[in-house]
This record gives sequence, structure tokens and C-alpha cells, in this order.
Amino acid sequence: MSDAAKLTRKDFTSDQELRWCPGCGDYSILANVQRVMPELGVPRENFVFVSGIGCSSRFPYYMNTYGFHTIHGRAPAFATGIKAARPDLSVWVITGDGDGLSIGGNHLMHTIRRNVDLQLLLFNNRVYGLTKGQYSPTSLIGMKSKSTPDGSIDHPVDPIAFALGAGATFVARTIDVDAAHLQQTLRRAHEHKGMAFIEILQNCPVYNDDEWIEVEDRKQRVEAALVLDDGQPLVWGPADQRRGIRIEDGIPSIVALDAGEDPVSKGIAVHYERHETPAYAFALASLQRPAFPLPIGVFRAVEKPTYEAMLQQQVDDAISKMGKGDLAELLHSGDTWTVTQ
Repeated sequence: MSDAAKLTRKDFTSDQELRWCPGCGDYSILANVQRVMPELGVPRENFVFVSGIGCSSRFPYYMNTYGFHTIHGRAPAFATGIKAARPDLSVWVITGDGDGLSIGGNHLMHTIRRNVDLQLLLFNNRVYGLTKGQYSPTSLIGMKSKSTPDGSIDHPVDPIAFALGAGATFVARTIDVDAAHLQQTLRRAHEHKGMAFIEILQNCPVYNDDEWIEVEDRKQRVEAALVLDDGQPLVWGPADQRRGIRIEDGIPSIVALDAGEDPVSKGIAVHYERHETPAYAFALASLQRPAFPLPIGVFRAVEKPTYEAMLQQQVDDAISKMGKGDLAELLHSGDTWTVTQ
């Protein structure tokens, strides 16, 4: 892209009034997406943002790009069709823990397993915000809400484990208010050829305030978050109280480290994103608060043929074998009949 055509955040900001509650994490996510888009070297008219239903699904209105505000849970299906028809487009799916993992769970699973070349951002605030505070598929056991006044008894869905189980080739977790990490994760997702699944931990100040405060607050994050860095040992905590994660027989455990002690010599696992099997990434996904630090970063990034590339290859092979074909001739071939009044 030439300097004369260089885009800025302003080019991706629409003229629509933002309609989220004050303090909502969606504001930060939107701002950071708008900051990253100009860096990707993609013409603005080649971006498409697709959403379903929910607070996060207002997103396409606020991006000055092409967009679709579709129906509940079906954004991945719409996005698959767009990418299959126009593989040259950069297609981003915006969904939430309710939209994507409840009514949309089936569509999301199949889009992941097909490895469609999409970037999917799942905003996880562990509550239904748009419909005023019911518990969601990711809400913790015991959560009291308008639909669970005595506390939820549902075992929550872990979005990272869900994506890994469906065969995702790129899986990451980031935080709404950590601008640098969020932006870097968006860049990584765009670079990945295939389905990129990003869980964004997001605050809902009205119906589930401070749900992620341990990792959103910079001071608490040192103790509560395990930042994943490819090629580096799984270590977290302040310098004088470092701890590491050892994984034996697929089971993680915590090991205390002395000041200056080499983590690898104590059997601390070294993070590696490109394992062919997702077993290691599943072990990381099992780390949950408060027993363990919460992993933040890229869990898995592997290469695999994309759905739209294989689809185009089938079309090319069919044309090569049978010719381009004629639609009118096809419609009038085989058994046909004429209806008269």
C-alpha cells in the first residue's frame, strides 16, 4: 500500500453512535481493532465484519467496512459462505459467549473443524448482557442471575478447550484492557492461514462487573496470569516468588523456584505453539483460577489446508475434467417437464 493511500484508525471509524453501557469492555476491543486494521495492508473495501446477536454483535455498525449483522448464533455460517465465495476478502467474525457457544455452538464447531480462513473474536463476559443479565454457557457454577436466582448448576463451557476439541489451528486468549497484548494477538490471528479463534476476556460492568479483575488489573495480573511466550518456560509471579508449571503425564502442577534458578532444570515445561497434537494445549487450557494462573496468549498455531482452498481445488479439478459447463444446458438436461395452465 502506497504512503498516499495509507489508512489510519479514523478510516475504520463509522459515523454511528456507540451504544454500549459506560465502562463496557467492548469499547476497548473496538478501539484496538480499529488501530490494528490499518497495519494489515488490506484495502478497507476488502474487510468484512460479521456478527450474530448480542452486545458484541453491534460491532459491524461501528466499523467503516463491509459488514453483516446476522441472526443469533449463525455468524460463522454466514462468514463461511462469504469466504468460500470471495476468498480474497479478510473476514472477521464477532461473537459472544452466549451467541457463539449456546445457540451458535453447532455452527461454530463446524466452522472451526473445516478450518475456514477467518478471524473469530469471542467476547467472553460470562453473562448475557443484551437480554439483561441471565447466566451464559461460560458462567461459573453458583452464579446468581435473573435466570438462576439460586445459583447456576450448569458446568461451564471453556471456550479454549471447545476450540481445541473442534480442531482449531490457531487458538489464543487475550484481555479487553491490555491494549498491547490484544493488538499483537489480532496481528497474529490475521497472519495465520486458517481458522483463528481468539477468546477475549471482557468486562460487563452492569451485570457481571469485575469477573476478570484478577487478570484485567495490572497489579493482580502478575500473580493471576501466565503469559504464554513461544520457546519460553511457563513461569509467572514476581521476581522473588517465581513459580512454574510442570506437566507430567499430561497433568500440570506448580513448582516453586528459587531466585535465579533455571526453570528448565526443575522440569518446568517450555511453551511450544506448534505441537502437531493438541494434547499440550489441552493441558494449558485446564489451568484455571484460583488453583492455577490463567494462561494468556497463543495456545496453539499449526498449519493445515483451509476449507476454501480445498473447495477451489475441487472446482478447478471439475472444470479441468468436464469443462466449464453451461447453466442453461444443465437446467434442461435429464428428465424435464413443461407445466401448462
